[in-house]
Amino acid sequence: MSKTQKLIEKFKSNSDFTWQELERMMSLMGFEKQEGDGSRVKFYKADLTISIHKPHPDKSIKLYVRKEILARLKNELL
Repeated sequence: MSKTQKLIEKFKSNSDFTWQELERMMSLMGFEKQEGDGSRVKFYKADLTISIHKPHPDKSIKLYVRKEILARLKNELL
C-alpha cells in the first residue's frame, strides 16, 4: 500500500488525523495549498477547491470536517 493510500485510509477511519497529515495527504494527491486570512486555507487542483479552517488550538481535524472533505474528494478517491 502506498503512503498516499495509507494516509487516505487513516483519514477515512475514526482515528485522530492531524493538520500536518492532511497537508501531506493533499500534497501527495496533487493539491496546491493557499493560505488565506486568519486560519482559512484552500487546497486546489484543477477545478476542485476545498476551503477549510486550520484546527486550533488542537491540531486534530474534527470528524465532521473530515466527512465534508471526503464528500468533496469522492471522485479523487475512486
